[in-house]
Amino acid sequence: MNQTNGRLTEVTVPHLAESLVSATIGKWLKKPGDYIEQYDVICELFTEKVNTEMPSPIEGRLVKIIVGEGETAAVGEAICLIEESAGAAAGSPTSAAETASSAGAFAPEGADQSMRGRYSPAVQRLAQDNNVDLSRVAGTGLGGRITRKDVEQYLAGGGSSVAPAAVHTNQPAAREATISSVPAPQAEAQPINLPVRSSGIHLSANPQTPLIEAEGHSLDSRHEHFIDVTPIRNAIASRMKQSVTEIPHAWTMIEVDVTNLVVLRNKVKDDFMRREGINLTYLAFMLKAVVNAIKDYPIINSVWAVDKIIVKRDINISLSVGTEDSVMTPVIKKADQKNIAGLAREIDELTKKTRAGKLSLNDMVGGTFTVNNTGSFGSILSYPIINYPQAAIVTFESIVKKPVVIQDMIAVRSMVNLCLSLDHRILDGVICGRFLQRVKENLESYNADTKIY
Repeated sequence: MNQTNGRLTEVTVPHLAESLVSATIGKWLKKPGDYIEQYDVICELFTEKVNTEMPSPIEGRLVKIIVGEGETAAVGEAICLIEESAGAAAGSPTSAAETASSAGAFAPEGADQSMRGRYSPAVQRLAQDNNVDLSRVAGTGLGGRITRKDVEQYLAGGGSSVAPAAVHTNQPAAREATISSVPAPQAEAQPINLPVRSSGIHLSANPQTPLIEAEGHSLDSRHEHFIDVTPIRNAIASRMKQSVTEIPHAWTMIEVDVTNLVVLRNKVKDDFMRREGINLTYLAFMLKAVVNAIKDYPIINSVWAVDKIIVKRDINISLSVGTEDSVMTPVIKKADQKNIAGLAREIDELTKKTRAGKLSLNDMVGGTFTVNNTGSFGSILSYPIINYPQAAIVTFESIVKKPVVIQDMIAVRSMVNLCLSLDHRILDGVICGRFLQRVKENLESYNADTKIY
């Protein structure tokens, strides 16, 4: 936050975490002219790890939004201007004329317009869907850049809002497309609605998404619709690409007899539910077995640092949790210091926070090894991608009953596959084989007398 002149103050992107260098504006919750109390939430920020709300560091009137919705700003970069409270009149309502005047005061003739012709995908789509000539829209963004809010204000002020029914030119069919909308009888195309709620992104219940139909081709039932790539999805894509590009993955699997574990869980789960009010899942037992194996093979709990391998002292388990539109990896800190019941409570708490969009940055940082419960949706075999920059990830697959040969006799046992992906720069087959064998031994050592507290 830097002083500009007297009472005008720039509000900047805060330094949310050491590894974060930028954030994307999800939605502005305040508009120019609004009076803001200190710590009022002014916008929502999307980072590569989690969504968070941005509180105002000062009290005053929001004068100008510099970074629009869907646009990215670096840490320390100004996103808006606030006129600090200076007296009794500071909180008085501002008229629309005053708001327009104050916004226009920051775009005088000769002002920086270097970004005037650069449009974000969201702005281009909104302009196309509403037949808006962007050259007629005043830009209030940095360098005169047109934001989504500028286009919406232009439309609200009587700008063109009727999309063309069809586009016909003399260009070859392969190079032209006709934009139509759903339902077909309507001529006005609607942009994809991606409302932000409670620090998360959710598709609207019944979004009207545009169809693309190429001229000269009959798509019939092969109509397509668009879904915006959200900041979270974009971060996942970036991390996954970084992982498979930089890390030489190798993969191995082991089969484990968890019959005794099934008996143990069935014995204690009802009492645990009455006592704790949460479900005792197999994953808690799995995490305990993994953590104890990492103690025996600490190189598993490490990261590659070019000229050295850093072995982490704390065992912080990243837990893969799937939602409707993303996968998050909240972290169970110092998992080696928790018993099975404690791990079960952590799993339940982090899972609920993830699916409610309530994770904090502290919940997401510091992971040293990742466990994914792919068996929860019936998978029996998977090849996981390593959670960069960790050295390995293991999946706990679905428990299935199989005929197994025991001492030359066939018995029906509860079996599960454990799949491990490893960074072959750090780990080799021998050490990972021994690690998985130790996890197997730990899981098969559970019996009806095992204590969970």
